[in-house]
Amino acid sequence: MTKYIAFLRAINVGGRTVKMEELRAHFAMPGFKNISTYIQSGNVIFEHSQTDKDVLIKKIEAKLLKELGYEVRTILKTIPEVQDIVSASPFADVPEGMGQHVSFLSSVPEPAAVAALMAFQNEHEHFRVLGTEAYIMVKKGGYGETKFSNTFLEKKLKVAATTRNWATVNKIASL
Repeated sequence: MTKYIAFLRAINVGGRTVKMEELRAHFAMPGFKNISTYIQSGNVIFEHSQTDKDVLIKKIEAKLLKELGYEVRTILKTIPEVQDIVSASPFADVPEGMGQHVSFLSSVPEPAAVAALMAFQNEHEHFRVLGTEAYIMVKKGGYGETKFSNTFLEKKLKVAATTRNWATVNKIASL
């Protein structure tokens, strides 16, 4: 059995409220074992024998569409993958007053899109795209005000994304 984390986009934001008990119940499908959630932002941990992530993503997205009535993009990672994401952070020394976030991307963006995005950086907002992750460093507590929002990244990189703060990513990596 592989332990997965489903990072769900648009859960408990924008008026789309889902109780974690309800979300866990939606994951109670054949083969899904040891289902739990971490905080209210759409992080579902489960075990499954299926090793093809695309098969699992399609099952999860279809079930959530049926149960919630709207599309919920899903990014699926294993615990070792999340640990590697933490280890790969290009921001080893985060200055005082700055905070870090990670946007999980649905696929590797085109190099031209990443290059164009680099022009939007400034002294208070930095990012690096490494594979299927975008690491973001902004003023602590200022993610809601940054231009590097989840929607902005999706539009510029032309891939789906869901963003978590650094503390959440580290906690999940330690599971």
